[in-house]
Amino acid sequence: MSGAMSGTSGTIAAAGTMEDSPECPLCMETLELDDVYFYPCSCGYQICRFCWHRIRTDENGLCPACRKPYSENPAEYTPLSQEQIQKVRNSKRQKNQEKRQKVVDGRKHLAELRVVQRNLVFVIGLSPRLADPEMLKKQEYFGKFGRIHKIVVNNANVYPGPQGPSMGAYITYYKNEDAARAIQSVNDTYIDGRFLKASFGTTKYCSNFLKNQSCHKPDCMYLHEVGEEEASFTKEDMQMGKHQTFEMMALAQVSKESTNTRSRQKEQDLDVLQETPVIGTAVVSSSTSIVSSAGVSSMSVARCVWYWVVSSFSSRCSQWPRFFSQSIVMLMPLARP
Repeated sequence: MSGAMSGTSGTIAAAGTMEDSPECPLCMETLELDDVYFYPCSCGYQICRFCWHRIRTDENGLCPACRKPYSENPAEYTPLSQEQIQKVRNSKRQKNQEKRQKVVDGRKHLAELRVVQRNLVFVIGLSPRLADPEMLKKQEYFGKFGRIHKIVVNNANVYPGPQGPSMGAYITYYKNEDAARAIQSVNDTYIDGRFLKASFGTTKYCSNFLKNQSCHKPDCMYLHEVGEEEASFTKEDMQMGKHQTFEMMALAQVSKESTNTRSRQKEQDLDVLQETPVIGTAVVSSSTSIVSSAGVSSMSVARCVWYWVVSSFSSRCSQWPRFFSQSIVMLMPLARP
C-alpha cells in the first residue's frame, strides 16, 4: 500500500504543475484545479470527481483500473490552497502568452506578402458611369460571367486621362473560373472612350490575424488564413513581374480546363446524335407497318409517334431542341397524304 501511495504522490506532484493540462481518462475533460490532487483509489488511477460520483451512484462502484470498490472517501485528496491555485493560473497564463507569441512570430513574414486571389478581379479604366456596383453587376457587364459575391469600387484613387477621370473596382466571384473568364473577356476592351485593364486582384493579411487575434469586421477584405504559397509574392517579386507570370499560367490552366470540358460535351452530344436516328428509324418503320396492315391514316400514326418522342425525351431537357428538330424530319414523310 505504501508503495502504491508513494507512486501516487509522485504522479500528483507531476500533475500539479498543470503543464500538460491533464484530462480525466473517462470523460476526456480537462481536470479542474481542485481535481488535480484527487485520487479516489489506492491504485493511483486518477479520474475527476464527477466521474467518481457517477460510478459510485449510477454504476457498479468499481475502480475502472483495478476493479476494487470505491470507498466513501477518496484514497487521497488534498485541496489546493488559494496560493497554489493562483500559481497554477499564472503559470497557465504565461504559457498561453508564450504560445500566442510563437504564433505571432511565425506570422511576421506574412506581413510583407501579397497573395493573388483567383476569384478576385481588379479592373481599372472604369468611367464614372460604370463605377457603380449595381451597374457592374448587370448582365451586360460583369454579371454575365458568373455569380458575384461582392463589388468594391475604389473611389479613393482616380486615374486622370484624355477622356476624363477613370476608376478601379474589385469584383469578387464565387468561382475561380468565373473570375478568369471575366479577365480574359474584359481585358483591353474599349468602353466609354477608355481601355479597361483587368487582372487578378491581390490582398494582404489582416493585422488581427498576424497578431493571432479575432477579427470583428464582418466585411474585412483581408486574409484570415494562410494563402497559397505559389500565389504569395513579396513587393520585390511583384516589381519583377513574378505575379504576372503566375497570372498567365493560371489563366492558361483555366482555358485548358474549359477546352477539355467543351470537348467532352461535344463527344457526349455526338454519341446522342448517333443513337437518336436508330431509335427514330425503328419507330418510323414500325409505324409504317401499322399503316399498311391496319389501314390507319398516316396523320394518326404521326401523332402517335410524336407523343412517343415527347414522352421518351422530355427528361433530357438539355438535348430537347435537337430531338425536336430530328423528330420533325423523321415525321415529315408520315404526315404527307
